[in-house]
Amino acid sequence: MIGNDYILEANSVFFNTKMGDGCLGIGGEPALILRDINFAVRSGEVMAILGSKGSGKRALLDVISHRVESKCKGQILLNGVPLTKSLFQNRCAYVSQDPYFIPGLTVAQTLHYTPARLTGYLKSSKVRQVLADLALTQVAKKYVENLNISEKRRLSIGVQLVRDPVMILLDEPTQYLNPLNAYLLISILSNISKKCGCGIILSLEKPRSDVFPFLDKALFLCLGGVVYSGGTRTMLEYFHNIGFPCPQLENPLMYYLCLSTVDRRSRDRFVESSQQIDALIERFSREPVMSEINLPPKNVAKYPISYGKPTELKVWFMILMQMMLSIFSCGTTGIKFLCVRLFMLPLIFAIYFPFFFNLTFDHHGFFSKKGLILNLIGWSYGCGMIPAIAIYKHWRDKFMKDKAEGLYSGGTLLLAYNIISIGLWLISTSLATIVIYPLMVDTKYQDYKTFAHIVLAVWSCCILAEQISITFLLYVKQTFNSLTYCTYIVVLLIILATGTVRSYAGLHPLLQDVTKTAHSYYVSSIFYSTIFTSHQLNCIPTASIICPKFSEYLFERIGNPDPNEWQEVATACAFALALMVFNMVLYLFPLPKFVKKKFYKQIL
Repeated sequence: MIGNDYILEANSVFFNTKMGDGCLGIGGEPALILRDINFAVRSGEVMAILGSKGSGKRALLDVISHRVESKCKGQILLNGVPLTKSLFQNRCAYVSQDPYFIPGLTVAQTLHYTPARLTGYLKSSKVRQVLADLALTQVAKKYVENLNISEKRRLSIGVQLVRDPVMILLDEPTQYLNPLNAYLLISILSNISKKCGCGIILSLEKPRSDVFPFLDKALFLCLGGVVYSGGTRTMLEYFHNIGFPCPQLENPLMYYLCLSTVDRRSRDRFVESSQQIDALIERFSREPVMSEINLPPKNVAKYPISYGKPTELKVWFMILMQMMLSIFSCGTTGIKFLCVRLFMLPLIFAIYFPFFFNLTFDHHGFFSKKGLILNLIGWSYGCGMIPAIAIYKHWRDKFMKDKAEGLYSGGTLLLAYNIISIGLWLISTSLATIVIYPLMVDTKYQDYKTFAHIVLAVWSCCILAEQISITFLLYVKQTFNSLTYCTYIVVLLIILATGTVRSYAGLHPLLQDVTKTAHSYYVSSIFYSTIFTSHQLNCIPTASIICPKFSEYLFERIGNPDPNEWQEVATACAFALALMVFNMVLYLFPLPKFVKKKFYKQIL
């Protein structure tokens, strides 16, 4: 990348939104957030957007990065070309103040498996360079969940640098950092801008004097208006000429920031400061500082170099590798994820084994097998929900951030997640079936087909429950609420269609038809036919004991005296796979406004 090769301009930008719900354009009364914003940043320069809370700093960054739905007036250009959303996502980057990373990955793995244009040796060398530039080499093998806030901020910048952007926007990068780490971060950003030739725009609320030498330009905002925009070297001269010289030994950034802030301590001070700020905004609009801009002629449009976005297949592969590394890592988080995925279900089935092992197949044991079926189905559904709540929520939160940058679609994310989920659940359900198989099948009737039926039935339960949880996690931010809603659905399925809580014969004819549209109906049919056709009933009828017939009992429980097990297995698996495809399609559609409001406020 060649320095001084790119120029980002804002020409007379006005932005209106609805104040009731922040800068999302959702509800509330319309208000003017930004008015007549003009500035220019070129490659190799660092510009700080300064202002108090409510001045419009974040709104300006959101407008530049097209992270808001409301329309704005004016032009934002990159080398004379309108900076569209796709162009920004392709050639620029946005770094939020609250970075989010997938636990279980190291710093080096997070950077290396970031979707980017570079591949192979070029990307590996780029990662090593970024680690060195951001002073992260010493923590390259450290897991991201063990990083401090300063290291996480630098890592979030590194994730964007690997993509080789020409302009980087940062939202309050020094917030919550101590003075030493704040100085380190700003000095690193200044060095990166000169070394890599990229322009950097960052917002600061409380700038310290020691970062002043690293800032090439400053933009002071107050109530959406520009008090000053230009070089930091000419800032002191400009304010001195209009009658506001900076006192000696004062921090010029904080001094002029206070000058650009409305004083709300009393009504008189509020009116006086508001009038003063309006005068400063009016003065700058009439006499802007243009000495350091030196823009190219307006009729020359030099299009930014585009290396092309990574292909969808490459992005999918990177996400797949991230998921596999997070699950199979040697860290504490990775071990927890792996245990939840592979060993939770077999462990629960092993706990139930002693309670049903000595259960004979006499008159009492015959009906007690119904309790075994209820527990198997219930825990299969339950164990399917837990990984989605414990593991997928991390990917959901990261997807909500990455979606704003256009890195990948929800379908790409779910395709990678489902491929891993299908394989791991097959291993887990096979181990669980080995544990529970002796309780369900008589030794005389054991064969691989019956074993496969049980494995696929339990597998379909786990997949279906996980996919239901994923559906709710798209719309509900709180994982506990998602788990509660999924539990309600699972309980309804068990009560309605398993034949364990209520018999099929005792249902209303309309409900009998409804049960055949439920997944639990076909799973219970597999379990009933497996248990009650592979055992011989040891029962002697007496005056008080009635020995049931298998066909009559199956008809009473599931409404089918002779179920076709392969057909039931295929139907149960079809339910799970259909919901999997449905979720992939669902994640491709834009979120409703009320959902976006919740996610943007609580995640972004």
